[in-house]
Formats: sequence, structure tokens, C-alpha cells
Amino acid sequence: MIKGIIFDKDGTLFDFNATWGAWTRQMLAAETGDDPARLATLADALGYDVAANRFRPGSIVIASTVDVVADHILSVLGPMDKPALIARMNAGAAQVTQQEAVPLVAYFSALKASGLTLGIATNDAEAPALRHLERAGVRDHFNFVAGYDSGYGAKPAPGQLHGFCAQTGIAAEDCAMVGDSTHDLDAGRAAGMVCIGVLTGPAPRAELAPFADVVLNDIGAIPAWLRAEGLI
Repeated sequence: MIKGIIFDKDGTLFDFNATWGAWTRQMLAAETGDDPARLATLADALGYDVAANRFRPGSIVIASTVDVVADHILSVLGPMDKPALIARMNAGAAQVTQQEAVPLVAYFSALKASGLTLGIATNDAEAPALRHLERAGVRDHFNFVAGYDSGYGAKPAPGQLHGFCAQTGIAAEDCAMVGDSTHDLDAGRAAGMVCIGVLTGPAPRAELAPFADVVLNDIGAIPAWLRAEGLI
């Protein structure tokens, strides 16, 4: 029986391209001085479609930490102060208006009312992740929130998921991991959890299906699937 669910954040709670598409175009323009050639080169390295303001499937940004994304930016733009770059990225990310995949307050209120214990495992930094949850009005629904810099490592390693189990006392086999990328599902599988893929990130169903127990359109379909499988 599923007693705990741990969610990825971007692309799972929040629609990835609807949230980050336009913001990324602005960030890349700022970092390249709005130079069209440098912007195009950087966008290509990050797997970002400038014309459509969308990330391509397979973009390194989808599941990577800000530290890894910063390294890719530096590889294109040349030497600069990496900590300052990361600070700019985190500060900007914290202010982004997130586009909810489903109405989150009602959704998580219902999950909590059903007795489930909830967590967040994101490759975002912890501070902007907390800010996003607070702005959505759902921070208090989660017993555990970990970013890549929270001391548990980053996905696809299962450290964040082990941390959730240790903090809540719930065995991994009684938990589900929900995410929009293979990094999320790899982490869930490595931790021994039920793995649920969702299609609110750039990855298509065919990419997620081999790594998931089920792929759903969005998190709103999870309770019905768990009931149908006899897991709650």
C-alpha cells in the first residue's frame, strides 16, 4: 500500500515549458548581452528553441541542477564568476510565476486528507523551491522538501528519496516517486519505489514509459490510478 508520495517539482507540479519557456529566453538574452549569435549558440547547447520559447526533449536543463546548467553556460560564454552566475539564476528562478499542472491547493489538500505523507525531491536549489511552494500555497502540505543543495545529492541518484524515507519512517516499497523525466524515474527505481511518470514536462510518453510503472497525463490522475491498482 502506498503511504508516501514524493514529487519532482518542475514539470510535475508545474508545467515545465509554460513556466520556464519565456523566462529562459530572458535569462539567456541577459547573459549574452542580447547578442543574437551568442544567444543562438548558447540556446543550442542547452537544448532550447529560441523561436518557440520551449525546451526540446532531451535538453540538459530539464533534469539537471543549476550547477550543471551553469557549467554548460560557461562552456559556451567563456570564463566568468560561476558562483555569481548561479546566484543570478537562483534569484531569477525564485521570482518566476509557476504555471500549475492542476489546481495544487485542492489537490494536495485532498491527498493529505486521505492520509498520505508528501515530499518534494527537486534538482532545483532548495531556496527557490521553497519559494515556489509557498507562492502556490502548498508548502505546509509537505513533510519533506529537498533540493540538490540540501545535503542528499541530486537525481538520478536516490539520496533525496532515501532522505524522505528516513525522515518520515515510511519504507521505500510503500512510496511512489512522481516525475516528468527519466532522472526522476531512475531515482525512484533505485530507491525501490513505485515510479509514476507525468507528461507535463518536455519528455514524451515513449521516453518515460520504459522507466515507469505508469505514465499519466498529469498528477491529477494519480489518485484514481492508485485506487484502481489497489495501492490506496
